[in-house]
Amino acid sequence: MLNLIEEKLEKDGLTSKDFSELLIRLLDYGVICRDESQVEQTLYDRYLRIENLIADYLSLMGVRVQHDRRFQFVRLYPPGAQVPGMEDDFDQPFNGGLRVRLNQNEVALVLILRSLYDKALREGAVDENGCALASLESITISLKNLLHRSLPENITERKALFRKLRQLRLIQLTSEDVLEGGEFWLKVRPMIMSYVSDDVLGELLAEKLAADVDPVSATDTNNENEITAEDGEDLLAAAPSVFDGEAQ
Repeated sequence: MLNLIEEKLEKDGLTSKDFSELLIRLLDYGVICRDESQVEQTLYDRYLRIENLIADYLSLMGVRVQHDRRFQFVRLYPPGAQVPGMEDDFDQPFNGGLRVRLNQNEVALVLILRSLYDKALREGAVDENGCALASLESITISLKNLLHRSLPENITERKALFRKLRQLRLIQLTSEDVLEGGEFWLKVRPMIMSYVSDDVLGELLAEKLAADVDPVSATDTNNENEITAEDGEDLLAAAPSVFDGEAQ
């Protein structure tokens, strides 16, 4: 098999080192976005040259690839994960395996960013790369209204929260330093749509509507209609998981 891979790479003008570098990056990060950095631009362009070879190699491990040509990103899904536009595997894994489970703050923020992205789509407020701008104010208000939660007050915890979503390539941040200010804007990537499905978002909004029409005050801790982070985590459990990775 290695000989066949090397022969294919040689025809495409690449080396086994080029192949390994691309595979390691994909398996380590779980995602490559062409507009993220010069490194990822180079790796994405390399992927285009050997797309079928990468897909065939990863399929041996049950890993599937989502390639969005319009917005130029590649994302890996572990065995058994739900992949938008692809049929599910018949045999599901016994445990989580390579999947990563987000904590409550991360789950809540992902859900809110998905709702903000959906709003931007309806208003046609996305750029040529499919990204939507979201302000700190809009994020804070949506967290409060939809999930009755707040962003961490501690700046270190807040940076860690947004850093995780950047690692997953769900958002773009010019610098983590902006998080220290009172106001900042970030870009929500179109990948957020495959991470949180329309069904998951619809369930969240339906729960919010049910809470709005209930006469019990939202501040009542016994309000059964209040949406909590635990509710959000259950919702997100139905969405695809991704590989963990330490992004730069």
